[in-house]
Amino acid sequence: MRVVGYIRVSTQGQADEGVSLDAQEAKIRAWSDLNSADAVVVYRDEGLSGSRSDNRPGLAAAMEDIGKGDVLVAYSLSRLSRSTRDTLELADALAKKDADLVSLSERVDTTTAAGKMVFRLLAVLAEFERDQVSDRTRFALAHKRSQGQKTGGDVPFGFRARKGQLVRHAKEQKTVSQILDLHRKGLSFRAIGKELKAAGMTRRDGSLDWHPEAVRRIVQRMNVDPHE
Repeated sequence: MRVVGYIRVSTQGQADEGVSLDAQEAKIRAWSDLNSADAVVVYRDEGLSGSRSDNRPGLAAAMEDIGKGDVLVAYSLSRLSRSTRDTLELADALAKKDADLVSLSERVDTTTAAGKMVFRLLAVLAEFERDQVSDRTRFALAHKRSQGQKTGGDVPFGFRARKGQLVRHAKEQKTVSQILDLHRKGLSFRAIGKELKAAGMTRRDGSLDWHPEAVRRIVQRMNVDPHE
């Protein structure tokens, strides 16, 4: 049996929490020794998200290298992908090569029929859990914004931050009102920018140049559905 290992971290936080590249590789090599692997080669991606599988050179190289009878071993399914579709596509690609998949954390081993079933269930459940977390975060941020609380990042145009609360800035609010009024009249974001410049309405840095994207963000922030 030949083992092709794959390891990945996307943030420094993951490394600090004990799933560093070295820690993942050590577990893969320990499993390989325990299962009497003839050879072990490990591919890695560092600082890359697992949301997509088509933009990681390490994973692409691992899939190119793996052949009949080989086993792709990862520390966890989340290291391979954070998308059910991508994870299942990887499994199908391995099956076409007559190769298998082992995920150490979930104890998934597709060399057995039961292992294949568990693998598919875990992939679906993992994505469901991530969607729930995303929904809860989005609703929490929306509630904070509705209460006038700062939610991180830059203070939006039209406001200032004071003790964690967003306070309306009178001059900028006049500009915001003008933007929304022009938007309701059907002007494009680019046309709105030109109108603001002609009226002498400046951005926070004093510039009169309004990029269409800056206008769009203000429209979105004020809960008006942009139409372009």
